[in-house]
Amino acid sequence: MPDQQPLSPSQRQQRQHLRRQLRQQRRQLTAGQRRRAARRAAPALINALQHRPANHIALYLANDGELDLIPALSHLRLRRSSTYLPWLDPLRRGHLRFRLWQPHHPMRPNQYGIAEPARARRARALWALDVILLPAVAFDRAGYRMGMGGGYYDRTLADLERRPRQPMLLAVGYDFQCVERGVLPLAPWDQPVDGIVTAGSE
Repeated sequence: MPDQQPLSPSQRQQRQHLRRQLRQQRRQLTAGQRRRAARRAAPALINALQHRPANHIALYLANDGELDLIPALSHLRLRRSSTYLPWLDPLRRGHLRFRLWQPHHPMRPNQYGIAEPARARRARALWALDVILLPAVAFDRAGYRMGMGGGYYDRTLADLERRPRQPMLLAVGYDFQCVERGVLPLAPWDQPVDGIVTAGSE
C-alpha cells in the first residue's frame, strides 16, 4: 500500500458523505432484498476464495443493514470450517480479537450494541486465521476499504505486518457499495484487502 498523506478537510468531508449515503442506502433495503443478496453471497464467496484454505474463517454478524453471511456457511465447502466472531479486546483498547463461534452459542451486545460471543470461548490468533471477512461501508476493486469509522479493523489488521503468515482479507458488501477507483479518499490508516465479495439485492 503506498504511503498516504493525511486527509485534507475536503477529503474527510467526502468520506463522511460517502459513508452516510451508502449506510442509508444499505438500511433502506427491504427484508426480501436482503435475503436475496444473502443467498447470492455464497457463490461469490466461494469464487473469491478460489483454492485458498478456509478451515478457520473470521466473519461478522450483520448489523446496520450489512450483507448477511450466515447463509453462505451452509455451502458444502464451508460446512466443516471453524468460524470466529470479533469481540472488543479488553486489554488493547480499539482492537479486536476473534472467538470461536457457532450459531447456538449465547451472545451479548457490546458497548456499540453489536452482538458478540458472551462466553470466553477459545480465541484464535489473527495470523492463524485462513480468511477474514470484513464488513465495509465502501470499497473498490483496487483493494481499498472504508469501514464504519471506528478504526477497529484497521488497527487490528495493522498487526499482521509483523507476521509471516497472512490470512486472506475479503471486504464484503452489496454491489452498490463497490465504488470506482479513485472515488474513495484513502486515509493513512486504511488497510488494503486481497479481494471483495459482493452480492446484488435485486
